[in-house]
Amino acid sequence: MRDCFCTINLDQEEVYRTQVVEKSLSPFFSEEFYFEIPRTFQYLSFYVYDKNVLQRDLRIGKVAIKKEDLCNHSGRETWFSLQPVDSNSEVQGKVHLELKLNELITENGTVCQQLVVHIKACHGLPLINGQSCDPYATVSLVGPSRNDQKKTKVKKKTSNPQFNEIFYFEVTRSSSYTRKSQFQVEEEDIEKLEIRIDLWNNGNLVQDVFLGEIKVPVNVLRNDASHQAWYLLQPRDNGNKSSKTDDLGSLRLNICYTEDYVLPSEYYGPLKTLLLKSPDVQPISASAAYILGEICRDKNDAVLPLVRLLLHHDKLVPFATAVAELDLKDTQDANTIFRGNSLATRCLDEMMKIVGGHYLKVTLKPILDEICDSSKSCEIDPIKLKEGDNVENNKENLRYYVDKLFSTIVKSSMSCPTVMCDIFYSLRQIATQRFPNDPHVQYSAVSSFVFLRFFAVAVVSPHTFHLRPHHPDAQTIRTLTLISKTIQTLGSWGSLSKSKSSFKESFMCEFFKMFQEEGYIIAVKKFLDEISSTETKESGGTSEPVHLKEGEMYKRAQGRTRIGKKNFKKRWFCLTSRELTYHKQPGKDAIYTIPVKNILAVEKLEESSFNKKNMFQVIHTEKPLYVQANNCVEANEWIDILCRVSRCNQNRLSSYHPSAYLNGSWLCCQETSENARGCKPCTAGVPADIQIDIDEDRETERIYSLFTLSLPKLQKMEEACGTIAVYQGPQKEPDDYSNFVIEDSVTTFKTIQQIKNIIEKLDEPHEKYRKKRSSSAKYGSKENPIVGKTS
Repeated sequence: MRDCFCTINLDQEEVYRTQVVEKSLSPFFSEEFYFEIPRTFQYLSFYVYDKNVLQRDLRIGKVAIKKEDLCNHSGRETWFSLQPVDSNSEVQGKVHLELKLNELITENGTVCQQLVVHIKACHGLPLINGQSCDPYATVSLVGPSRNDQKKTKVKKKTSNPQFNEIFYFEVTRSSSYTRKSQFQVEEEDIEKLEIRIDLWNNGNLVQDVFLGEIKVPVNVLRNDASHQAWYLLQPRDNGNKSSKTDDLGSLRLNICYTEDYVLPSEYYGPLKTLLLKSPDVQPISASAAYILGEICRDKNDAVLPLVRLLLHHDKLVPFATAVAELDLKDTQDANTIFRGNSLATRCLDEMMKIVGGHYLKVTLKPILDEICDSSKSCEIDPIKLKEGDNVENNKENLRYYVDKLFSTIVKSSMSCPTVMCDIFYSLRQIATQRFPNDPHVQYSAVSSFVFLRFFAVAVVSPHTFHLRPHHPDAQTIRTLTLISKTIQTLGSWGSLSKSKSSFKESFMCEFFKMFQEEGYIIAVKKFLDEISSTETKESGGTSEPVHLKEGEMYKRAQGRTRIGKKNFKKRWFCLTSRELTYHKQPGKDAIYTIPVKNILAVEKLEESSFNKKNMFQVIHTEKPLYVQANNCVEANEWIDILCRVSRCNQNRLSSYHPSAYLNGSWLCCQETSENARGCKPCTAGVPADIQIDIDEDRETERIYSLFTLSLPKLQKMEEACGTIAVYQGPQKEPDDYSNFVIEDSVTTFKTIQQIKNIIEKLDEPHEKYRKKRSSSAKYGSKENPIVGKTS
C-alpha cells in the first residue's frame, strides 16, 4: 500500500499539490484547481508521488499533456495511463543559437572549413529544488568518426542565462581552394555532421542534472552563410525502455482549458450592449443571454461569463428573476420548486459561488475547521459502526455539530451579500404569485437555494469553496455528509410542514426526530424572512475587514543579520480589505503590518535582483517589501489581489523600479538616491472590483467564442423560428426544434439576426489578429521556437 499525492506542474514548475491519501493503491482525490496561466508553457503535467517520510518522495509516474493537445481533452473526464518519470525526459526552456560556416586557406593551399557556434542565451530553464539553477552548456560537433566537445562557463542562480560564448570547430576536406567552392560545403560532408548542445545544472558536490538538449544538423547552412534561431530543449532518450507503462496505473482527470484572444474594448460594444439589454426583452426567452444558454452544448460554459458580465453591470437580479419566472411556468408541484438544473438555477448557483465566498468563510469556516481537525466519530448507521463505537455517543457528537452549525447559519443574515438578498426577495415574490394557495412556497423558494444549493453543498465539500485546503478524509466526509443532510432538511420549510421527514434511511429519520421542534421551524422562518427582505440592512459588513487571501511565502528581511547580509525568511501572509500582515505561523500575532491605504504600488521584481524567481514588491510608505511566491501562479494571484484592494488609494505611484536597491544604487537604472523616481511605468488596467474580479472584455470575448462554436445550433434555432412563424404554431412532431424554448418566434428571430451580424463583424478583427500573430511569430523566433530533433 502507498501514501499517494499528486502535483500539477506547468512544465517543471509545481503550482498545486493535492492532499496525501494514505495506504491506498486506488487513491480518490476529488480536488479541483482553477487558475490563470500567467506565462507560456509547453506541457501541463500531473505527477503521482509515493510519500516518503525519511527520504525523497518517490515519483510513481506522470501524465504530460502538450499545450496544443489540451483542447482535445477539454471538458471530458478521461483516464490517462501513467508514464515513467525519467530524469532525462524532464526538460523545459529554450536556447538561442547562431551557426556560421567560414572557409580558411591553410599554408599548403588546402581549404579548411571552420564552423562557428555562438551560444547566446537560454530562457525558462526549470527550478532545481525550488531555486534557480546554475546552468552551463556543452557544445559538441558530432559525426561518424568524431565527437569534439567544448563547454561554457557556469552561470549562477538564473533560469535565463546569458552565455554569449563563441566556439570554433574545424571541418577539413581534401579539395583545394577554388573560387567556385568558396563558402560552400560538399553535401556528403555536411549530411554527416550535427551540433549538439546539452544544458546541465552544475551540482558542485553532487551529480550534475541534465536540463535538456538540442541537435542541429550542420546542413542548415547549405543555402545560407549563417543560421540563427531559438530552439526548444528536448528530452534525451538514454535507451532505458525497461519500464512497462501498463504497470504504473492510471490517473483520471477532468481538464477544462480555455484560451481567448481579447481585443481592445471598443470591439465588444455592440455585443455587450445586446447582452445587457437581455433583462428588458419580452419574453425573456427571446433575449441574447437566454439564447446563449439554449444553444451551448453545456449550459455551464455559458453561465459563468454571462453571470459575471451581468453582475458587473447590476443586471443579474432582473435577468435571474425573469428566467426563474419562466422556470415556474413548467413547475406543477410547489414541493419541487427550483429542483432542476435549468438556466435559472445554474445562474443563481454561479452567482452564490462568486459573491458568497466571504459569507461562507465567516459563517461556516470556524466550525468546519473544528469538525475536520477533530476525530470525533459521528456514524449513526448501525451497519457502518466500527467495533467499539457507541451509537448514542455518536448521536450526541452529530447533534452537537448540527446544532452549532444551524445556530450559526440562522444568525448570519447580516452577513448575507446584498445581491443574494435581492434575488431571494424576487424569488419569494414570483413563487407566491405562481402558487398563491401554498403558504410555505415563499420559504421553500428561498431555502431551495440558500440551504440546498449553498450551505449544504459547502458543508459536504468545503475544499471546493476554499474553506479547507484539501478534500477531507473518509471519516470526516461521512460526518460532513450526515451534517449536510440534516441541515438541508432543517432548512427545507416544505418538508418541515409534512408529518414525515424526507429521509430514506430509517436511522436518519430517527435522528431527525431530535429536531422536530417548533423552535427550529421558527428560526428557519425568521432567517429566510431576514435574507429575503427588501429592507436595507444596517451595514455591519463594512466595519468588519473582508478576508481576501492568505498563504506561506518568503520575504526578504527588513533589517540586517549579524553577518551583515539580508536574508529570506518563510512567513505566513494574510491579506484583508484593511491590511497586509505576515506572521511566523498561521494564527500567531502579526510580526509586520502594512495598512492597505499605505500601499502605493504592487509590481513584479526582476529575477536578477536576488537571483530568485516569482518575486514581487509591495511598495508602500516605508521601505519596499520584497516577497517570493512559491510559483508563478501564486505570484500572479497575489499581485492581482493586492492591486485590486489598493486601486483607489491616494498617491498611487505612476512609475516604479523593476529591480531592487542594492549597494547604494537601483540595479535597473543605476540611480544612487533611494528616493529616485521610478524608471518604468506602473502596470495599468487594474480590474475595477475588489471582491468580484471581473474583466468584462474578457467575459464578452468568451461569450463571442461560445456563439462562434454554437453557430450551427443558432442556425437551427433561426430555422425553427421561421417554421413556427409560417405554420402559426410549434411543430407537433418531435424534431430538432423541440428542444428550444421559443415563446415569440418573431422577436427571437430578430435577436438571432442581431447576434449573427455582431458575430460576423467580430470575426474580421479576430482573423486579422490571427494572421498578424502567425506572421509576426516567425518560426525560430523566441515566441515560436523550433522544435528540434530528439535522440
